[in-house]
Amino acid sequence: MNLKRDVLSLIWLLLFALVLGLVGCQTEPEVDEAVEVDMQATVDTAVSLTVTAQTENGVEEEAVAQATLLPTSTSVPTQVPETPTVEATVPPPPTSTPKPTSLPIPTNTTVPTDTPEPTAVPPTAAPVNTQPPPPPTVPPEPVFSGNLLNNGSFEGGWYNMNGAPEFQLPNGWIMEFDSGPTGFGGESWDIWFPPETRVLPYYQLPENERGLFIRDGEYTIKAFKGNGPISLRLLQDIALEPGTYVFTVYVFPDLVTSYEGGKQFSGDPFAGEVRFISPSGGTGWLTFGAGFGTWGVFEHTFTIDAAQTVRIGVGLRGRYALASNGFFIDDWSLRRIEN
Repeated sequence: MNLKRDVLSLIWLLLFALVLGLVGCQTEPEVDEAVEVDMQATVDTAVSLTVTAQTENGVEEEAVAQATLLPTSTSVPTQVPETPTVEATVPPPPTSTPKPTSLPIPTNTTVPTDTPEPTAVPPTAAPVNTQPPPPPTVPPEPVFSGNLLNNGSFEGGWYNMNGAPEFQLPNGWIMEFDSGPTGFGGESWDIWFPPETRVLPYYQLPENERGLFIRDGEYTIKAFKGNGPISLRLLQDIALEPGTYVFTVYVFPDLVTSYEGGKQFSGDPFAGEVRFISPSGGTGWLTFGAGFGTWGVFEHTFTIDAAQTVRIGVGLRGRYALASNGFFIDDWSLRRIEN
């Protein structure tokens, strides 16, 4: 009887353990159908063993034997087997594609990303020209005739106009001068005075002035007047052929306002003026751009269409009653352009 009780107790313990196992399996995920069938068979078998033990006394040992073999012959899973892993059918992304680390920028927003800083581009070196540059186009130098003036440098002697010694003139030249009101003021001295003229050789000049007042040769002409305005014209009649001519004169304006402390030249640019007289009508009055107390050079070009004798010359005037209205003149020329 004790053996019977022990066998029945063991069977109940086994059934209780099975029931606890079934309850635990209900909380796990779904169990494979084959496992459930085995478990149900085990339960049936255990129940069958229990009935046999209660109705038959001669099979106690058999029941004990089967009961002791039950845990070893029947494997009851205590955990639901893991669901077999199914490999993904989508291939992995290419290893060369980096995983984005930031949200993509909207396509409708133009925001530069990682814009490289502009670098200075060195200027392209200009090709080196190995050929020498062509020579600059220079207009040909005009070819001039010789000096066509009669006694243009005043080296050919002199005479007294109208026999008056105060009117010394170089041979081949005549002089005209103005008289009456100057039109530049209402003072008593605002009238034109007759000028004095001298044809001066170098030895009649102070030694320190010989190189100053003579430009060419040994003679120069001085036209002057102290404390009175002057206006005169040195003229020459000359036969010319058709062509273009250049008339060049040098004039030294010795226009002195005072001699105190040395020569004090006028500061008024209109104190001394020059104009050309020619077949084309000549020019208006011209001022000395370089100022007074130095040589000024003037040029005038004119053209004639037929051979003729023309009067050409230069006008000089000093409109104020300076301490000395003086003009030195030398080295005059008239040349025809040959080409």
